[in-house]
Amino acid sequence: MKKNRSLLFKVTAYTVCLILAILSVLPFWIMFVNATRDTFQIQQEALSLVPSSHLFDNLKILLGKTFDPLKGLTNSMIVSVASTLCTVYFSALTAYAIFAYNWKMRKPFFTLILAVMMIPAQVSVIGFYQFMYKIGMTNNFMALILPTIAAPTAVFFMRQFMMASLPLELVEAARIDGASEFYTFNKIILPIMKPAMATQAIFSFVSSWNSLFLPLVLLTNNDKYTMPIMVSLLRGDIYKTEYGAVYLGLTLTVLPIFIAYFLLSRYIIEGVALGGVKG
Repeated sequence: MKKNRSLLFKVTAYTVCLILAILSVLPFWIMFVNATRDTFQIQQEALSLVPSSHLFDNLKILLGKTFDPLKGLTNSMIVSVASTLCTVYFSALTAYAIFAYNWKMRKPFFTLILAVMMIPAQVSVIGFYQFMYKIGMTNNFMALILPTIAAPTAVFFMRQFMMASLPLELVEAARIDGASEFYTFNKIILPIMKPAMATQAIFSFVSSWNSLFLPLVLLTNNDKYTMPIMVSLLRGDIYKTEYGAVYLGLTLTVLPIFIAYFLLSRYIIEGVALGGVKG
């Protein structure tokens, strides 16, 4: 009887997981399929899960709309990779300073970080743009990269991970052995933080790669356009929108995100396993 219940539970669990996996993958598959269909098929025919034969036609239309995927991918990659590195490293450094050092304003500083998390970016964008304009940083990737050093959500996540996984005795032992503070952080703390850093790297990369609002405000030079800006301009034709080309542009935008996830997902799994062992 117990074996039957256990088998039924496993079958139910696997069935639910399979359904959820299909529902998660289905929108992306539909996007990939629509990238191979023309506008008439997308608008007039029923939803299809089978690829069509108009991929190269859509590619010609896409390239004919002054859409330069190589330049867009390069610009987005520069901004996203640099932003991710800044976010992950400096957030881990800030979280380490809050966690490992007992200084007077530690709690108020952490409270301030939590308060900043509640402020929408749109509230400060006018002042931010005016500041960047006055110092001549518009049409400059650094205006999109440098602000990512201050990432309150990442700092909060890193601190919580340290509280669960980082023994302060390890830091004290390194200090007793004569290791400098930066050596301790770079050589001892960062390897322990790999699961948390990988998780935040994925979130930061996806957020930076998909960002449209701030790059659209700061970047007005065509040579500086990122992929989301280029894709948003594909629907600028008031006479006709080629939806197949739009879906192809979206597909090209999404592919690097999948690659980043597959490269870093094993670290997330390690982090989950580590948390399970400690629990």
